[in-house]
Amino acid sequence: MSTSSNFRGNAGGAPGVPMTAIRFILVFGIVSALMDMVYEGARSVTGPFLGVLGASALLVSVVTGAGEAVALVLRLVFGRLADRPGLRWTLALSGYGLTALSVPLLGITDALWVACLLVLLERLGKAVRSPAKDTMLAEAGAGLGQGKAFALHEALDQAGAFVGPLLVGAALALSGSYGPGFLLLAVPGLAAMLILFGLKRRVPEPAVYEAAAPGGQATGDGPVPGIGPTREPMPRQYWIYAAFSSLTMFGYATFGLLSFHVVSTGLLPAAVVPVLYAVAMGVDAVAALASGWLFDRIGLKVLVALPVLAAAVPWLGFSNSTALAIAGVLLWGAAMGVQESTMRAAVAGLAPAGRRGSAYGMFTACYGLAWLAGSFLIGLLYEQSVFALAVTLTVIQAAALAIFLTVQPCITRSRAS
Repeated sequence: MSTSSNFRGNAGGAPGVPMTAIRFILVFGIVSALMDMVYEGARSVTGPFLGVLGASALLVSVVTGAGEAVALVLRLVFGRLADRPGLRWTLALSGYGLTALSVPLLGITDALWVACLLVLLERLGKAVRSPAKDTMLAEAGAGLGQGKAFALHEALDQAGAFVGPLLVGAALALSGSYGPGFLLLAVPGLAAMLILFGLKRRVPEPAVYEAAAPGGQATGDGPVPGIGPTREPMPRQYWIYAAFSSLTMFGYATFGLLSFHVVSTGLLPAAVVPVLYAVAMGVDAVAALASGWLFDRIGLKVLVALPVLAAAVPWLGFSNSTALAIAGVLLWGAAMGVQESTMRAAVAGLAPAGRRGSAYGMFTACYGLAWLAGSFLIGLLYEQSVFALAVTLTVIQAAALAIFLTVQPCITRSRAS
């Protein structure tokens, strides 16, 4: 009997299935939680850390924006590779490994250019692994609901994103320097890699979950195990959705600049910033679960919240009031929760069969380039006028909302068909 036939039946417990789909998602979520401790712990202090090494506000905004662009744009390349089932685990292991290595190295450098390079390398690891990871999660979620699968994984992600910054904050408070915190993050990185190798041995072909879903390929979005990628073009609705998402991210500030602002203006001490980031990640997790649950019930309408939240961030986050700045960061976390869970889940229903990896790669490349361009603009405006910055970003988000409200019914009909 072939491998794929062994998995036909119910994805939750068919004979021959080495692990239920929900358990696969949970274990992968634990891996992501541990790795989120690593890179979110580092990201919680990237802005003020680069500032200590001599970076300006513009450089912080550009480097952190470039880091997000590297993590997103290069998924265009690695997304195409992720269309090949045999490469998915290799990409996931390589990407997670790069992050696990680059973050602790930040703890032993005092050169600004080296630190900037390591920030970009950590984000490269995200680019390498994410399309493969998203594709495997989409396959495992075929019989559960894509919104639920991605929301559950994102919530587990954010558990690590909550703990990691707290570890870094405690190390910073005790030592008075950033190095010990970065070095401490090597421990969860190693644990994540060990669990990931074990998961690969247990489930070498996650595509079997999609085959085992009721009716076979329940979602109609992914390849049958053993069948390679197709050349079917992306539909018009996919590109419209990518345009909306890109415009939203063009007007979205990075946490690096937000944290640089609160430290450089004296609103918060450096050791408190990771704690604030951890709380923002907690808000992120709640927003991810709520928006994922709503997405499975009302569809894309839930994404109306994204430009609204993003428009409020600069008015609050870059203010000279500690309370308002904290509120702005929390809204930033809520927007990230919607962006990282529901915005990704919607892509699965817009991509042709066999091209889900490429679809995620091209989608994130579009809004990654927009985020990079926006980070340069935001950094320039921040150094000139915070009021002009807030007005500009509000106009951008209003335009994104207008596009979404105009095309959302068409995209919804496309997904339904």
